[in-house]
Amino acid sequence: MSISVEKIDLNVLNMHTRFPFKYGIASLVALPHLFVRTRVNVDGKTEIGLAAEGLPPKWFTKNPDAPFESDLDEMLTVIQNACDIALHSDAENSVFNLWQTIYAKQSAWAKTTAYPPLLWSFGVSMVERAVIDAFCRAKGATFAQAVKENVLGIRLSDIHSELHGNAPGDLLPHAARRSITVRHTVGLADPLTDKNIADEDRVNDGLPQSLAANIEAYQLTHLKIKLCGDAEQDLARLRQIAGLMPDQCAFTLDGNEQYTEVEPFRKLWNTIQGDTVLSSFMEGLIFVEQPLHRDMALSATVKAVLTDWTDRPPMIIDESDGALDSATQALDCGYVGTSHKNCKGIFKGIANACLIAHRQQHDPSGTYVLSSEDLANVGPVALLQDLAVLAVLGVDHSERNGHHYFAGLDMYPETIQKQVLAHHSTLYRQHARGFPILNVREGSLNVESVVEAPFGYGFELDTLQFTPLADWTIDELD
Repeated sequence: MSISVEKIDLNVLNMHTRFPFKYGIASLVALPHLFVRTRVNVDGKTEIGLAAEGLPPKWFTKNPDAPFESDLDEMLTVIQNACDIALHSDAENSVFNLWQTIYAKQSAWAKTTAYPPLLWSFGVSMVERAVIDAFCRAKGATFAQAVKENVLGIRLSDIHSELHGNAPGDLLPHAARRSITVRHTVGLADPLTDKNIADEDRVNDGLPQSLAANIEAYQLTHLKIKLCGDAEQDLARLRQIAGLMPDQCAFTLDGNEQYTEVEPFRKLWNTIQGDTVLSSFMEGLIFVEQPLHRDMALSATVKAVLTDWTDRPPMIIDESDGALDSATQALDCGYVGTSHKNCKGIFKGIANACLIAHRQQHDPSGTYVLSSEDLANVGPVALLQDLAVLAVLGVDHSERNGHHYFAGLDMYPETIQKQVLAHHSTLYRQHARGFPILNVREGSLNVESVVEAPFGYGFELDTLQFTPLADWTIDELD
């Protein structure tokens, strides 16, 4: 087989949130949504593949002093550099080998910069997703088939040496999931009830705004609750949330890197655990996500403290998952796993899922977690490709918040909205006001149409109609 990248186009669509999404040190109100359109040569046949991502502030690098313009420039730089590498790389004999070449060259380039792995590998992931899409289209295969039959050429041991002798099909579920439960985000500034919404902040778009309204509208069973790090505030908010769920709720807590030492988080945890009002609610805890800052979360000091803290909650990393071996480091430190996001890499995510499955096979009584977390993804490309990967990895619940912070797909032209409804009639439904919205039923999404598409979205999508990146400026977000 021969595969190479012949052309790449970058185009931007501006998106504005329904209301601010506050996570950690950032508050998202608008962002550019970037489309990467690749023309790929697969065995002499050219095919178009797409990838897309909103470019959020303060996630890839959480520098509180840097303006959004600086964050955005860094994200675009790593994406453009990965694109340049792909365009100037020779043909390879598998998608995996092409990815490895681009990843290695991007890594070497990044060593001349201050960019951390979580950031520079994001650029690689954009090209990786688009190439996978083009390959699946060229071969007439779904992503699930490509992974199970390993026509992508994945060598798991190149990422995790302990997986030597295993192929993805040996460790991943035999069939892709057909439904995924929505784990609804409760942001730090999100109103819990309609009464908590000030008149000037109320959104009149026909979609639920408060947590209570979302619970009722979507029959939610799973939540992801953001913590601010102040024990009194977090405790009071958790009590309110516990009182809103009609039945037992499954949930995760997101620490948002609030702590630079374990002990302050341990005190918060003991306070929450010791609260009698929350005793029943806390039985639904699945895990705590990244309470410690990425700069020290995988340090020897933290490993020693977590080893001694025998009754610690199950914890995973998210922002610390920058390198290919971060999941192995995390498990060695005492975490129970890591998160998958397409922005961190498809092949990396597949390898991590296989690592978790492999560890679970050898330690059936242990706790091992591969979670799915969101970056306010929206369709029709970013969200659907993310869901396609989760279905193959067997992740049964996923943080989904793009449909909460954005008004469905109303930012797209009517032609695209109609395409989405025609090709994904179970995943989306038409809102009374005309635009497509995610069809969350009994807290879950039907992802059959996503699994059956080549890679997520499936139809011919014209991204060239959006603003070329070369002509776009950040001033357009205002």
